[in-house]
Amino acid sequence: MTGTLAQICRHPIKGHGRETLASVRLLAGECLPWDRHWAVAHEAAKLQPGWNPCMNFARGAKAPALMAMTSVFDAATGQICLTHPEQGEICFHPDTAEDVARFLAWVRPLNPANRAQPVGIVSAGRGMTDSDFPSVSILNLASLKDLSAKMAMDLSVDRWRGNLWLAGADAWAEFGWIGRHIKIGGAVLRIEERITRCKATTVDPQTGRVDGDTLAALESAFGHQDFGVYAIVVESGPIAVGDEWSLA
Repeated sequence: MTGTLAQICRHPIKGHGRETLASVRLLAGECLPWDRHWAVAHEAAKLQPGWNPCMNFARGAKAPALMAMTSVFDAATGQICLTHPEQGEICFHPDTAEDVARFLAWVRPLNPANRAQPVGIVSAGRGMTDSDFPSVSILNLASLKDLSAKMAMDLSVDRWRGNLWLAGADAWAEFGWIGRHIKIGGAVLRIEERITRCKATTVDPQTGRVDGDTLAALESAFGHQDFGVYAIVVESGPIAVGDEWSLA
């Protein structure tokens, strides 16, 4: 089975913004560069050194408005610019205390008052993915098309906050790839496990408002709430939109 890489997406601050890339170099054992490099800790967080699970962070599952955020990150300067339809734009450096204070004031109105409020930005030296290992998420455009048809609505790729979107695979074929290797451009990844989804995927990423019960649709049609797979990079190499992918 072969096809093409249709989209590359990264999320420098977990749950806060998304941006598409034309190309990137994947490194063995690492997340997509700068993906989930930072995360926004809330006041109820119980953080340990290094990676921490998603329950410690502000995210779309608990604060739907966050899903409407887009981002542009400049790796050379370390500056990130976030844009939201209600809050406008803010540009700041996530590792600078004064800038973090400005960001927190900007983002707080997007967090429900009855939820734990954001209090800081943390990093772990690796991507703060939902998986406890440094992963790259791979998703299938045909699966998205099938679920969209079942829900009678056009589901955006941005609901799923994935890294790599593939064209050319059969719908849901990715669930049969666990344990296999996939070559994308100049990199090779090993498919590790399915991704179980949360309420963030029920939110329209343009408006930040809940508008479609993706979880109920998955459960009703398939008996699970999984969409996409996690992979580990096993051979470093460049990838670019339009590159061919193939299963090893």
